[in-house]
Amino acid sequence: MAALKQLPATTAAIEVGKELTDLWPLHDHVQIDNDVKYAESFQVRVTRQFAIALTGEDVTMPDAEYVYEGADEIPGRPQTLVDALLNANDAYDTSVDFSEDGDAERIVESASQLGDVWDDDTVAAARELIAAAAAEGSALTADDLPGRYALGAAAFAQMLALTAGDDEETALKAALPAVLYFNEFDEWLGVPRVFLELDTVKQLREIAVAGPDDGGAAKFIDVLAEPAATEWRKHREDVLWDPAEAKKKAREEDEAKSKAALAAKFAHVKDDPGKETVEL
Repeated sequence: MAALKQLPATTAAIEVGKELTDLWPLHDHVQIDNDVKYAESFQVRVTRQFAIALTGEDVTMPDAEYVYEGADEIPGRPQTLVDALLNANDAYDTSVDFSEDGDAERIVESASQLGDVWDDDTVAAARELIAAAAAEGSALTADDLPGRYALGAAAFAQMLALTAGDDEETALKAALPAVLYFNEFDEWLGVPRVFLELDTVKQLREIAVAGPDDGGAAKFIDVLAEPAATEWRKHREDVLWDPAEAKKKAREEDEAKSKAALAAKFAHVKDDPGKETVEL
């Protein structure tokens, strides 16, 4: 962990992360509401990715939003897809409490809710890993964001390395609880969550399974840094979003487009020096 926190990719990501974490604690009611909406959107995005991995179906954002809002069926959509979204939301909701109490059983239960994607050996190893990582995390100081980020990444890599599968599809399903663990452990550490596309999860898992030797740890940090920074910028922008200012900007943009369209419409009309100038 001491080595990982010194890597350039860690430093670059933390610079972006600090711009987000420096906003807290939030006091403005608009920003607080924005953060709640961000958290809801984050869950929808994650559960959509999980459902794609679990079914191989083309799960859409409207599908994921509909189920998140309480639907247990979607007209015209396969029930297997809906069931996968329901299971993904159950697993997500179960894992969220881990950031509060650090109970490894939250993650184990999440894995079960995703369809028993972990075997007994993986469950036993995961429990040991979670306990060890929590002990390390408890020793870190509150202002050591690079150290906490590095520990979260290292624990994620170790958890991914535990996942097994006879084929890529099975291995990806086994990696899903590790993604939940990573984000909730980061939350427990005071590090913002990171949204990961399935292709990125696959890439990270391959690096983790190969092991930390020969630059594997640095490769893992390099791959993780980009989605982390991207998500943290998005989170910050979402929190700081001002609906009144956004409405004003949209109105100004509409007016500018209307003026441009009107000017283009009459661009072919030649000027008459004898006519009074009219401002469009």
